[in-house]
Amino acid sequence: MPTPKKARAIGFNHVALEVGDLDEALAFYGRIFDFELRGREEDAVFIDLGDQFIALQKGRSQPADDGRHFGLVVDDKEAVRQALIEAGVQILPGPFLDFRDPWGNRIEIIGYENIQFTKAPHVLRGMGLSHLKKNAGALKELAEKGMAPE
Repeated sequence: MPTPKKARAIGFNHVALEVGDLDEALAFYGRIFDFELRGREEDAVFIDLGDQFIALQKGRSQPADDGRHFGLVVDDKEAVRQALIEAGVQILPGPFLDFRDPWGNRIEIIGYENIQFTKAPHVLRGMGLSHLKKNAGALKELAEKGMAPE
């Protein structure tokens, strides 16, 4: 009997985080990030990330995340660090820029220039971020996988 074909995972469309209150969550994240609201429903709001999004859903009930987290790519990591400090948000100890939101969701902040993750040029242009470039380390990682920009 032939082995059934498996789908290949190729990326993320969105990440969903549970929060206590949607308006409080928008206010919290608005102190840290510049973003546009993609949409709103009764129990969820959607923050636009160009061709991806973050869904904030009402109803967090589990304890705060410890190791579980997601890496959020930003155009200016140091601006996020400063915004966290100004907002009085504790930066978690360790080698990365991690924090927890008021509902315990752990987020790691990563600068676009340092990683393999790449937005297509037309998406960057549409987001007003055409100026973003990769550093040598990220370009090397991409080249080793045959994914270097042309």
